[in-house]
Amino acid sequence: MSSSLRNYMPERADRFFSGSSAQKSVARTLFESVADFPLICPHGHVDPLLFADASYHFSSPAEFFLIPDHYVFRMLYSQGVPLEAQGVPMNDGEDASAVESDHRKIWQTFVENYHLFQGTPTGLWLRDELHDLFGITEKLTPANAQATYDRISEQLAAPDFTPRKLYEQFQVEVLTTTDAATDTLEHHKTIRESGWDGRIYPTFRPDKVVNGIDQPEWKGQIDLLRDVSGIDIGDYVSYITALEARRDFFREMGATATDHAAETPFTEVLSPKEVDAIFQRGLVGSASADDARRFTAHMLVEMARMSSEDGLVMQLHPGSIRNHNSAVFQRFGADKGADIPHALDFTLNLKTLLDRFGSHPSLRLILFTLDESTSARELAPLAGHYPILRIGPPWWFYDSINGMRNFFAQVMETAGIYNTVGFNDDTRAFASIPTRHELWRRIACDWLAGLLVEGQIDDEDALAMAHALAYGLAKEAYRL
Repeated sequence: MSSSLRNYMPERADRFFSGSSAQKSVARTLFESVADFPLICPHGHVDPLLFADASYHFSSPAEFFLIPDHYVFRMLYSQGVPLEAQGVPMNDGEDASAVESDHRKIWQTFVENYHLFQGTPTGLWLRDELHDLFGITEKLTPANAQATYDRISEQLAAPDFTPRKLYEQFQVEVLTTTDAATDTLEHHKTIRESGWDGRIYPTFRPDKVVNGIDQPEWKGQIDLLRDVSGIDIGDYVSYITALEARRDFFREMGATATDHAAETPFTEVLSPKEVDAIFQRGLVGSASADDARRFTAHMLVEMARMSSEDGLVMQLHPGSIRNHNSAVFQRFGADKGADIPHALDFTLNLKTLLDRFGSHPSLRLILFTLDESTSARELAPLAGHYPILRIGPPWWFYDSINGMRNFFAQVMETAGIYNTVGFNDDTRAFASIPTRHELWRRIACDWLAGLLVEGQIDDEDALAMAHALAYGLAKEAYRL
C-alpha cells in the first residue's frame, strides 16, 4: 500500500467512527465503557448440537467459516460459483455426487473469490474472525490458501477449541437457538443434563405448521405436531391445543420467546367456523393460496393471544419472499441465500392485532423489517405509541454499517431507544458473533457521540444509553 493511502487507515480503536476528532474521542470513550460487556444473543440460528457434545470440534475451516453461512455462499453463487462446489448439501433424493466433499477444494474456491467480500459486512466479519481467533493478519490469496487452511486446521483441532470454550471466550451470557414447533429439543435436553453452566435456550418457531397450509408438505408437518404433542389433531381446536402444549414444553426448556416469519404483517380474525373450514381443507390438501394467506394472518393474532397468556416474547420477521430461487430450493432446500425482500405495510396490516392487544400489559411484540422505507414512516411511530411494540435491530441485509446508521437516523428520534431492543446477531455462523456485536456497539457509540457533541444529550445520558444499547435493552426485551 502506498504511504499516502496508509495514512488514512484508522487504528483499530477508532474503527467505524465518523465525524470530527472531538466526536471520535467521545465515541472511543463510550465504546471502551461497553466493549467488555457480556454478549446477550437473544435471537439466532446456531445449531444446539455444537453445545450438546462437550468435545465437539469443527472438522475443517470450510465447516467453520463457509458451509453453514448463507452470507458467504450466496455471494459466490451470485458470481457463478455453483453451490455444489461450495459443499452445500442437497435435499434427500437429489444426486449428491456432484457436491464437493474435499474441504480443501472448497476452501481454495472460497479464497479465489475472497475479493467479492470487499466493502461488505461479511468481509469485515471474516477478517476479524481470522485475526481474533487464528492470529491471521495477512490477506487471503490463492497462493497462501492451503497454508492458511493448515494453520486454521491445527488450531481447530486443539483440545480447547470447542464451541463451549468459545462460548466462554466470547463472554456470551446467553444464546438462543431457533427451533421448529415439532422439535423434540433433544440437544437442549443434553445440554441441560450435562451440568455445563452455559445458557443455551430454544425459541419456539411454528412457521412450518402455520404457514403454507396450501402446500403438500403441510399435512406432514401437522402429523409431526400430532406425534410430538400426543394430541390427535382433527380440527382447529385440537390444533390450537397441540400448539399450546408445545409452547409449554418450550418454556419448560428455558424458552422466553417465539419467532414468526410471514411474507407480510397482515392480520385478520376469522370466525371459528371459517378458520376450521380452512383447516379442514388443509388436512385434505384442497386449501387455496388465499386460504393460506388468511390462515397465517389469523394465526398471527392467535399467537399474540397465546403470548399474552404465557409470557413468551413474540417476534415477527415479515417481508421476505422465502426461497425465491425455485431451482435452488428444489435441489438444496430452504435457507440457501435466496430469500429476497419486498415492500411492506405495517400500519394497516397490523391494525387488527393491535386493536385487540396493542395495550395488553403482558404482551411484547418485536417487529423487524427488510423494507427500510417503513422504519421512519411506520415502525417508529407505531412503537412510539403502542405499549406492546418494540423495534428489532437492523436485520439481514441491513446488519451492516450503513444499515445501522440508517436505523439510528430513522427510528430513534420518534421511537426513542427504549422502544428498541438493542442488538441480536441472528446468525448461523457462531464464530462471527463477537465481531457482529462489536460493530453494533461501535456504531451505536458513534451515533451517541454525535448527539453529545451537538449538545442533544449530556455525558450521563450518553453513558446510560450506550450501556442500554450494548446490553441492557436486549436482556430486558427478551426477559433474559
